[in-house]
Amino acid sequence: MSWQIPTQIEQDIIAGKAQYRTFQTGVGGQSILPVPTNAYAVVFGYDFSPAGGGIVQIDGNNPPSLTDAVIRWFETQQISFYTGMDFYPFIHHVNINANTYYDPATPLTINSYNVDNTPIARQLYITSDKDITITVGLVQTIDVSTSGPIPITNRTLALLTYGGSPQTPAVQTDFGPALTPISFMQPSPADFQAFGFGPLPPGANGQAFATPNVANGLLDPSQYLGTLGGAFLNAAACNYFLCLHYALYTRTIPEQRG
Repeated sequence: MSWQIPTQIEQDIIAGKAQYRTFQTGVGGQSILPVPTNAYAVVFGYDFSPAGGGIVQIDGNNPPSLTDAVIRWFETQQISFYTGMDFYPFIHHVNINANTYYDPATPLTINSYNVDNTPIARQLYITSDKDITITVGLVQTIDVSTSGPIPITNRTLALLTYGGSPQTPAVQTDFGPALTPISFMQPSPADFQAFGFGPLPPGANGQAFATPNVANGLLDPSQYLGTLGGAFLNAAACNYFLCLHYALYTRTIPEQRG
């Protein structure tokens, strides 16, 4: 487990100043954690059981190759939280187990893939006195649309960073719909222009996260499972589950918090 109750929150729970709560969601990609009026929540951890468990995909491609497109949707899954003031995205790569065997009847070397949906634990510290919006989805495709050399500056030093290197790293990666993507700019949106890579596109952002789109962005897990068939959609093992751990304080947020 990679999270624990922060010491001050644990002391507040023991002293009766806060209540330990859990909020479990899953299946569909959109959920709301309600926060009562004149109260606030501090989310300090989550356990995430990724979507795709119980599914086995078999094909006849010889390695090396990408995992089969059917199973690849489950390989990258994003969780994000919106508090009304702040946005917190988290992207997880989910292990795909690959097994290879020879089928003499074909004859072909057969690859089979299945999702390792072992729960992922993460430490958080998200405070909100408003309802918290939770968005979960699958990400299969991104578009590295611009690459270029990084110049030497006082923040991108020669030899220690890519500043002055002959390599051309990705400096714009698009996540989401083709016409209105969120564009992840590197090293930052301001540097993208200063380093001569061109004008900032709409949706330029300094963080990498996907937005909803059925082709090139965030795909609702239940939407995708439904395309595979009702047996997959209705199997509990195939769906994701997310359990938040938080403290509920039944008072307004103090002006100063640790």
